[in-house]
Amino acid sequence: MKLSLNEAVCTGHGLCYAHAPDLFVDDDQGYGHVIDGGTVPDGNEQQAHEALRICPEGAISAAD
Repeated sequence: MKLSLNEAVCTGHGLCYAHAPDLFVDDDQGYGHVIDGGTVPDGNEQQAHEALRICPEGAISAAD
């Protein structure tokens, strides 16, 4: 699975890195960014699904 975050849609709520800290990191303005190009390591699929579910803007998408 690979995640991407649409930075034009993200408003910086910070829920992605709060709920999926192994997959997202914040910048100095509070906006999230995917780690390692968005590749979800084995065992972190639950965090990925939580991030997809929790983003209020729907800025996160996934591809297999």
